Amino acid sequence: MTGVVTPATPRDLAVVAAQLGRRPRGTRAIAHWCRCGLPDVVQTTPYLPDGTPFPTLYYLTCPRAVSAVGRLEARGVMRDMTNRLRTDPELADRYRRAYEDYVARRNELGRLPGDPGVGGMPHRVKCLHALVAHALAVGPGVNPFGDEALAMLPEWSARGPCVDIAAVEDVQSDGTVEMDGIAESDGTVQSDGTVETHGGGDGDPGRGH
Repeated sequence: MTGVVTPATPRDLAVVAAQLGRRPRGTRAIAHWCRCGLPDVVQTTPYLPDGTPFPTLYYLTCPRAVSAVGRLEARGVMRDMTNRLRTDPELADRYRRAYEDYVARRNELGRLPGDPGVGGMPHRVKCLHALVAHALAVGPGVNPFGDEALAMLPEWSARGPCVDIAAVEDVQSDGTVEMDGIAESDGTVQSDGTVETHGGGDGDPGRGH
């Protein structure tokens, strides 16, 4: 499902934690749902709960998608994409507009000094994970390299859910989420739609630069 951002529930957080192998921090919403029915892109707040600036608005969480994008990066496509920016002014303009779209959406939640890009935007390509997450979250026609990468990727939902749903235990009545190896004691949806988590681990939700 593209273009629909929904607040992350405690159950969603538990699924994302299972995907990442650690507790997510600053996760505000689910930005894209895999065809298998699980989240595969989350939307994060520009500042983590401890105040750390976090420019990556959209994070790719599905481990199968992350692996597939990593294999694509290993083929050298990012170098080729960056070289094309130097020789194709129209493509460079589209990529700049993708950066502007990303920053504008992030600024709706809070502005970061300098309006930093992600994934190399707007001048180069250095992380396809971030660009693919952007393309999935907002739909085709916005991020040209995110769209290109998606067209080269296999369908990661073909094998069904990427995590064992049975391993994600029921959400407790007090909002606590517990799952095998991960306890999220404060994964509660706040009144503004954010989900604030605290405590152990680096907590960075997914992969990207």
